[in-house]
Amino acid sequence: MNIYLIRHGRQNSTLCNVDVELSKEGREQAELVGKRLASYHIEAVFSSQLIRARETADIINKYLDKPRIIDERWQEADFGGLTGLTNEELKQKYGKFLEKRASMTEDLPYPDGGENCRMVFERSFEALKELVKQPYKNVCVVTHGGVLRALLTGITGAGYAKWLTYGRQIENCSISHIMYDEKMGTFHIERFNDFAHLEGKDYLLRKHFGSGFFQMKAEK
Repeated sequence: MNIYLIRHGRQNSTLCNVDVELSKEGREQAELVGKRLASYHIEAVFSSQLIRARETADIINKYLDKPRIIDERWQEADFGGLTGLTNEELKQKYGKFLEKRASMTEDLPYPDGGENCRMVFERSFEALKELVKQPYKNVCVVTHGGVLRALLTGITGAGYAKWLTYGRQIENCSISHIMYDEKMGTFHIERFNDFAHLEGKDYLLRKHFGSGFFQMKAEK
């Protein structure tokens, strides 16, 4: 089975992990990846329940017209106390945590009840294991950056603390492709963060989205 994992389109807010609709650019990104996926013989379209993922999947499915399935296990990591904060608030309140997290020495949960890589991997991998038991050859899953990092970390055995190794910037509506070998029962990473369909449209790239999440340092 081929599982095409799509990061949702750009949302219309830069607040940390808020459940909001796509921006104009996010809808354009979804249209572009939908057009590309039209030739991939997709048989079903899955997504998390979060608005940005649902909308992205629905736009993609305009070009596929396949069954739509929502599964909460594909949702973004729980950011705990970081949820809903501005970049400046993140820096002021959680700068030291973000610095330590960026060092990739521990699999730290997000403060105040959030998840860590292991937790995100375990729930999303359960969804993936159930998915590959179904009689599909090609499926599309619209999910989130944290899920993509956690799945690749867990599948490759990189060590949960190392999940930020996978993509400083995972582009919105990029394609990451996992192939499942039914005979061997093994997962294979075929591609990661493929955004060729966005080339020539620089304004759609994540460098223009106002999040400095990985750059933040604590105030001294």
